[in-house]
Amino acid sequence: MIRPMFRAVCASVAALASQTMAQNVETGAELYQHYCATCHGIDATGHGPMAGVLVIQPTDLTQLASGDGVFPTARVVARIDGRVPLVSHGSPMPVYGPYFDGQDTTMKTQDGQPILTSQPIVDLVAYLETLQ
Repeated sequence: MIRPMFRAVCASVAALASQTMAQNVETGAELYQHYCATCHGIDATGHGPMAGVLVIQPTDLTQLASGDGVFPTARVVARIDGRVPLVSHGSPMPVYGPYFDGQDTTMKTQDGQPILTSQPIVDLVAYLETLQ
């Protein structure tokens, strides 16, 4: 009984992994300008026009991979999709959470671990990676 269930779970995971969508950096750049630049700045250095009113200053998104040279995909996705809320926004991140919901897809971290998220977040993360 366990063996058929195990096979079904494995097949589901494989199907999910095969649904990984392509990253669109141009779409990610548009999303960034529309939803993120107000706080993080047009140049993504953390100096947007709203930065001064936030409890915690926005992160310099151009330096996310500066420590060890590896882009922290899982951490970035968790911040954007709200798995790790940020107090500085006055509410869980993202402020535009409903927009980023839906369009489920997966992406992989640098070590190959799949992350279930949405296509807009995949595109946004692809853009952020280009800023490093």
